[in-house]
Amino acid sequence: MRMIGLIGGMSFESSAVYYRLINEAVRKQCGGLSSADLVMRSVNFAEIVALQKAGRWDLAEKALGDAAAALERAGADCVLICTNTMHLIADAVAKRVRVPLIHIVDETAAAIKQAGYARPLLLATKYTMEHGFYTDRMRGLGLDPMVPDAADRQMVHDVIFNELCAGEIKDTSRDAFLTVIDKAKAEGADCVILGCTEICLLLDPNALVLPGFDSTTIHCQAAVEFSLSQTALKKSA
Repeated sequence: MRMIGLIGGMSFESSAVYYRLINEAVRKQCGGLSSADLVMRSVNFAEIVALQKAGRWDLAEKALGDAAAALERAGADCVLICTNTMHLIADAVAKRVRVPLIHIVDETAAAIKQAGYARPLLLATKYTMEHGFYTDRMRGLGLDPMVPDAADRQMVHDVIFNELCAGEIKDTSRDAFLTVIDKAKAEGADCVILGCTEICLLLDPNALVLPGFDSTTIHCQAAVEFSLSQTALKKSA
């Protein structure tokens, strides 16, 4: 078993999900009292959010790069950034370590393509939906992602930061998300990406009007596959 390195705390609500899902998967595959060999560097999310709002992605890059390097020094054989939004700087973080960075966009795209879908609706923070790093990368991988309109993007973003990251789950917000998915289906979406690692706290990807792909679960599965596989994963560019 190879050690998994997690950069968490963004938010700790979803980082707890990562810890649980990874350990559950290892126990299921290895049996008995097996659990994952992992190390987590959990950052102060308030500091990261302040950098996001200020547009200081360079400082966020340094913070997460330092975290990745610390994980490598601690013995991690791979690194995961446990949030979609901060994959905006994933390539730069990957350059700070010699071990592979398992990229959440690549893994999610692969799952969607393997299932035979091509036009996913992306639900995520505004940074993820609007900065292009996510949708452009998916287009490069052969998918044609779509995002909600401006008002719905703001609503989704606000629910993520004001509710889900604070551990608040509201039925009214779930209904609002489901309405966005209904609209996207009418506009040609053939599946839905839960493209923020907290959205799985609100929506069940298996109980939507379109097939759902939870990026958190997919990312965790990729980490476990790496940890238990005897084949080394190539380092991300």
